[in-house]
Amino acid sequence: MTVLVNLIVTLGMLYVVPAGLRLIDPVRLRGTARIWPLLAAPGAVCLWLPRGVPAAILAALYAAATLALAARAPARLPRTGPFGRGPAPAEAAVFTALVSPSVAGTALVAERAGHRLFGFDLDILALTVPHFHFAGFTAALVAGLVCRASAPGRLARWAAYSVPAGTLLVLLGYFVDDWAELVGAVTLTGGMWAVARLTWRDIRPGACAHDRLTGALLTVSAGVLVATMLLALWWALGEASGIAHPTLTWMAATHGLGNALGFALCSLLAWRRLTAGRVTRTETAT
Repeated sequence: MTVLVNLIVTLGMLYVVPAGLRLIDPVRLRGTARIWPLLAAPGAVCLWLPRGVPAAILAALYAAATLALAARAPARLPRTGPFGRGPAPAEAAVFTALVSPSVAGTALVAERAGHRLFGFDLDILALTVPHFHFAGFTAALVAGLVCRASAPGRLARWAAYSVPAGTLLVLLGYFVDDWAELVGAVTLTGGMWAVARLTWRDIRPGACAHDRLTGALLTVSAGVLVATMLLALWWALGEASGIAHPTLTWMAATHGLGNALGFALCSLLAWRRLTAGRVTRTETAT
């Protein structure tokens, strides 16, 4: 499991985060996105070292970069929704995306140092790192993008609010009990399925009309979510109730790998192509 998780985390650090930053704000976050692979390199290297001081120092360098990124998140909140009632749905999702890597970075420092942060097992801390790069950063980011591009409505707002809420509830569930974590898993699954539905209904048809590859990437990302989030529900229910459920190793090889490659990577590639297509069409029109 360790090798697989490390490969997934490396992908998240070196490609997923900088690609996502360009989608969040290609102007204000352009410089950060360009240098992010350099900032993330110590974190990627420390994954392959034995636990100890050198690995913990490298992890701390990466954690410092994630905390600096999180410090930029509050600037998104003043953009309020209708009638000024709190942050707009898409901005709430983007806020979550910018903060999530700092949770992963903190867990990484503790795990590499061999310290059971808040009493959690080192295996749980290790799995927190990919969870908050993908369920935290990528899922929230894609939920925000889908909310912006979809037809306004309850489903779009639900997707943008419930993915961040589910991520937070899963995190809180770590500190409460398995039933609280199950509530978070249910909320997150509902949000991710809403993202899949909106992608299939509102985003994919237009993409297919202009670019079959982009349409195929969106199709895969939406389809994968149905299966991977069912696995997440199964695991969370099993942990809470004691019924038979997959092991962490099996979850990493199915749920984790599916979300990393089938959902996160395909989604980011598709949205980069969609964004590039819009820019090209705008420049042509002018």
